[in-house]
Amino acid sequence: MQAVAVRTLEGGRDRELARRVAAGDERAFRFLFRRYGPIAKALALRIVRQPFLAEEIVQEAFLALWKRPQAYQEDRGSFRAWIMATVHHRAVDLVRREQAHRRRAEDLGRETEQLADGEDVAQAVVDEAEMVRAQGRVRLALESIPAAQREVLEQMYFQGKSQTMIAEEFGLPLGTVKSRSLLGMRRLRSLLVEQEP
Repeated sequence: MQAVAVRTLEGGRDRELARRVAAGDERAFRFLFRRYGPIAKALALRIVRQPFLAEEIVQEAFLALWKRPQAYQEDRGSFRAWIMATVHHRAVDLVRREQAHRRRAEDLGRETEQLADGEDVAQAVVDEAEMVRAQGRVRLALESIPAAQREVLEQMYFQGKSQTMIAEEFGLPLGTVKSRSLLGMRRLRSLLVEQEP
């Protein structure tokens, strides 16, 4: 019973500190960082397994709070739950990006090995030329879709950002980013089909 009362008191204090951060109070920000930074780092470290990356994730999460304090909405839960969820999402996004990068590097390594093992060089050149033409078609189609949808797709596919990161960076609801992505991909697919000979 006493533990619940303490958590309720601390939750109220955290909400007050978050309101002060929204008003530009650096002391309140530093207090929240000192209070939740270590447990946030422990969570990030369990996911990314590298201390410097865990520190970077926590710093980015708190920097996002400083830049956009309205992202924390106290009617949706405690500050602690919000900051931990923010750190968790960022850590998982980083792991996914790293895995995708590793897969691309492995694929490139396999392609290089195949060429070295005597794959038809002429066919490889033809394939590469076809890829360049396809990239040109995609870029042309991208220019034809609405700017808001194009911006989301470019951030996702050329910058490697997750939908969550884009939503936070541009101050958009995650649902808006997802719908722009979906509508943009549908429009892009339609344009590419129209371009086919």
